[in-house]
Amino acid sequence: MRIGLDIDNVVTNFDKKILEEFFKEDKNKRNKGIVNPEGNWIKNMFDWSVDEVESFFNKNMQEFAKTMEPRKDAKYYMDKLLEEGHSLYLISHRSYPHYTRPYEITKEWLKTKKINYTKLILSKTTNKSKECRENNIDVMFDDVKINCHQLQESGIKCYLMGTNYNQKNLGGLKVVKDWKELYKVINNMEKKKVILDTDMYNEIDDQFALTYLIKSLDVFDLQAITIAPFSKSGYANTINIESGTEKSYETTLKLLDMLDKSEYKSLVYKGAIKYMKDSEEENDAVNKIMEIAKTNDKTTILAIGAITNVALAIKKSPEIINKIKVVWLGGNTFLTKDNNEFNFKQDIKAVKTVFDSGVELVVIPCRNVASNLSTTIYELQNYLNEDTELNKYLIDIFIKCKKSFMKEPKDEIGSSKVLWDLSAIAYEINADWFKSEMVSCPNILDNGLYEQTTQRHNVIFVNDLYRNKIYKDFFIKMGYKF
Repeated sequence: MRIGLDIDNVVTNFDKKILEEFFKEDKNKRNKGIVNPEGNWIKNMFDWSVDEVESFFNKNMQEFAKTMEPRKDAKYYMDKLLEEGHSLYLISHRSYPHYTRPYEITKEWLKTKKINYTKLILSKTTNKSKECRENNIDVMFDDVKINCHQLQESGIKCYLMGTNYNQKNLGGLKVVKDWKELYKVINNMEKKKVILDTDMYNEIDDQFALTYLIKSLDVFDLQAITIAPFSKSGYANTINIESGTEKSYETTLKLLDMLDKSEYKSLVYKGAIKYMKDSEEENDAVNKIMEIAKTNDKTTILAIGAITNVALAIKKSPEIINKIKVVWLGGNTFLTKDNNEFNFKQDIKAVKTVFDSGVELVVIPCRNVASNLSTTIYELQNYLNEDTELNKYLIDIFIKCKKSFMKEPKDEIGSSKVLWDLSAIAYEINADWFKSEMVSCPNILDNGLYEQTTQRHNVIFVNDLYRNKIYKDFFIKMGYKF
C-alpha cells in the first residue's frame, strides 16, 4: 500500500515543541501565559497579535524543526510498515517564509532521527491532492482538518491524525489518535477493488494482463471482468464486434480455468456490441460497473481496450464519477502528435465522454510509453520456464501472434513484441515504476487529436515506465526464482 504521511504532528511531535517555544517567548513579551484555553490552536491561545505570531514563526521555525522529536512510536511503526512491504511518502507543505531550506532541513532531521521512508515530497500548497494523485497514494494521514477535507473532495482516502487541538467540528472525518491506531487502520484496510475492462480476444496482451492481475491478488480485490468491444481482422480474425465479444468471453473463461480461478467465471460480463458513437444501449457489463461503483467507496477500473463500457456507465449514472478511478491504456503521447491508436480511434466519442466527465483519470499512452514493454520469445522461454499448462499456453500464443503479423514463418533475428496491457496492471501495483505528470485535461477534437488546455480539471498522464521492474515483478509472480 502507498501511504502518505504529513510530517508535522504525524511524524514529528510538532505541537509539543511549538507550545514549549511559545511559553519561552511569551515570558519575553507580556508574560501573560495562556489567556484563551479554548483557542483552536497554540497561536490562538496566547495574548499575541497575528503579526507577532507570524514574525515568531518566520524567524524561528527552521531552527525549531531541527530539534523536534518524533511522535511517539512513529519510527517503530514506520519501520514495521516498510518491512511489511508498504511504501511511505512524506508529503509536507514546509515552505518559505517559515523555511529557507525546507527540503535540506527536513532530510537532515530524518537522517538524524533514523526515520526510514520511501520518498520525501514538499507540496507547493497546503492542498496535497496533486502530490497524492501524482504518486498514486492509497491513503493519506494529516493533522489539519481542511487538508483532509480537500483530499477527500479529490477522491483520496484520508484520516485525521488526532492532536489536542483538532478534535472539534470534525465534519465527518475519520480520526486516528496515535501511531498504534494508524497501524491498525492500515492492517484493516481492504485491497484495491478493481474491475478489468478488456477486449480479451483482440490480442494476446490482454491474456497476459489478466494473468498478471490474478497473480497479484495480494494487491487486488477483483470485482468484475467486463468485455470491451473491438472489431478488426488480423490476429483475432473476427468479422464484427458480436463475434469478438463472444470469443473474448470464451477466452476469459478458459484462461480463468488455467489460472485455477474457475470461481471467478461468475464475475465475467459481456459488454457493448456497438461503439458509443453508434449506440448507447445498456448491457450486462455497463450495469455491473454502475452497480459495483455505487456499492464501494472507491473502485478502480483498469481499462485496456476501447473505453466504451466505462463511458456508457458514466453517461447513464453520473453519480458514480466521484466513486471510480479509471486507469486507461489508450492514445499516444503528446509528442506523437496523433492518436492513431487502436483503443482510442475505435470510439472517439467514448474517449471524449470519459475525459470530459471529470472522473479521476490516469492515461497510459501506447506510443511512446507502453510501447516500451517489448519482449521476445527467448525472454519468455527463459523466465516462464516452469512446466505448467499456463506457461506453455502463454508462450504458445506469443509465438502464434508474432507469426500472424510476419510475412515469413520464421522469427526474425532481434524481433520482439509489446505486451501493452501489462502497463495498466503494473501501474496499480506500483506507480513508482512509472513517471507521471498531472496536467489540465486535454480537449478531444473530432479528428482524435489532443488540444492541450490550462484551466480544465486535472488528469494524470504517464510519460515513461521502468520496463525491467515491471517484467521482473511479472516473472517472479509467474514462478521464476531470481
